Amino acid sequence: MSIRSAKGLKNARLKTILAIACSLALPMGAFGQLPTPSTGWNLGNTFEAIPSPGSWGPLPSQALINSVANAGFNTIRIPCAWINASDANGNISSSFMSQVQQTVNWCTARGLYVIINDHWDNGWLDSGGYASFNSTLNTKMQRMWQQVATAFNGYDSHVLFAAANEPNATSAAQTSVLFQYYQTFVNAVRGTGGNNATRWLIVQGPTTNIDNTCSWLTPASMPTDSAHRIMLEVHLYDPFQFTQLTSDASWGNMFYFWGNGYHSTTLPSRNATWGEEAYVESEFTKMQTQFKNAGVPVLIGEYEASPKPSEPDLTGANITLNYDSCTYWNKYVHDSANSHGLYCTVWNIAGQVFNWTTGAVTDQTMLNSFLGTSAVPPPAQGNLINNGTYTIVGVQSGSALDDPGSSTANGTQMDIWSVNGGNNQKWVLTNLGNNVVKLINVASGLALEVYGASTTNGAKVDQWPYGGGTNQQWQIVQVSAGVYNLKNVNSGLLLDVVGAKRNNGTLVDQYQSNGKTNQQWRFQ
Repeated sequence: MSIRSAKGLKNARLKTILAIACSLALPMGAFGQLPTPSTGWNLGNTFEAIPSPGSWGPLPSQALINSVANAGFNTIRIPCAWINASDANGNISSSFMSQVQQTVNWCTARGLYVIINDHWDNGWLDSGGYASFNSTLNTKMQRMWQQVATAFNGYDSHVLFAAANEPNATSAAQTSVLFQYYQTFVNAVRGTGGNNATRWLIVQGPTTNIDNTCSWLTPASMPTDSAHRIMLEVHLYDPFQFTQLTSDASWGNMFYFWGNGYHSTTLPSRNATWGEEAYVESEFTKMQTQFKNAGVPVLIGEYEASPKPSEPDLTGANITLNYDSCTYWNKYVHDSANSHGLYCTVWNIAGQVFNWTTGAVTDQTMLNSFLGTSAVPPPAQGNLINNGTYTIVGVQSGSALDDPGSSTANGTQMDIWSVNGGNNQKWVLTNLGNNVVKLINVASGLALEVYGASTTNGAKVDQWPYGGGTNQQWQIVQVSAGVYNLKNVNSGLLLDVVGAKRNNGTLVDQYQSNGKTNQQWRFQ
């Protein structure tokens, strides 16, 4: 329930509820912090610019903020570099403070919620390395947030403070040090009193990485707070090769295409091989289960997929497909975050979807994906493999996907065996759309599936009566001419020969993509 929207509560009743919650030390995560559904936007590369605002792009205008509000966003995250705007004694520039306040005023005048953070800021917080607690950095944290909190004390609960951006704590021990600084942040803000005594505050997980956050933190790790109003922030840019990487790297090449129905049949080497829909669901489920459901609200403070720059192999229809894939990723992440009860603010910089001077919309299609309104639908695709009966042969082993002993038992795990022409090695393939297929074994009449709809690596691939579940559906993904992956629609993992073995009777399971031939198949 949102306190702000609980119009039917009498004041006395509301005070009683709050008093009981505080007396019992109940997590205030049970109450609303930001609007739901959450549709937030970042004022990126502006007040965090080095050496000064405007260095990385135009300053925001009232017309821009009005356009953001008119589009349908309800929250704006404003990255700031407060230490960069401070003198040698740690005094924040009054002109810088006024610029930020003016922008916040434009936002609150339109009913927008505002998140003010300290954003990289020349890396001052990371400079100590988090190996041990640094009292000098701690004093900076205290002094900075005392000033910011004092300047915004008169603003109501529409304004939230976020301690940092992407702190580079890379171990549990370093995260413990980081959270000592966060305690100072909380104490500094609360110590200014007034509206700051109950204002919502946001701390960031280590590197804002979901896996690290879930590994090194629990709800009990949150800073001590008399108001019980602490949120936790993480970011999502996975797979980075698709969302942000702008040139091939030694650790991995760019992905141009992401998501069910958006893979290219003419440039399959650039299709995403990990981090697709099932992965996003898994990451957000972790945050929901471990934190949100335990009373710690979660903010996905940044996420965005941007179209690739000009590349020699990205031509013609594939340029459009890359763009369309980005709209699908942006909408999918927005919708998934909200479905898991998480808040989200999409990353954005000048010129991408708004003119920051006039406020004019420059890309309505991408804007729609940010809002979760719509994505460009996937192109109509011809079937990579036509309906028919096939022997499915492993590229590495040369052996067939096989129902052992022509079993007709539900739950029998499939294996590989030398091709022999038996019905237990024949599969009836039926296209369901966008190269998603069901596969029915001729001998048993049962469907190829991932047992129990598991989403874990190593889960067995068995047979079961077809019931239409996505764990019984497989997306055909072209690797090269005549060679394909079979990706389970439910888990996003690939049909895999266990241990890359070649022996008759070797079992098959599902596993994340590794680019190896034990996950590649031919249809004969």
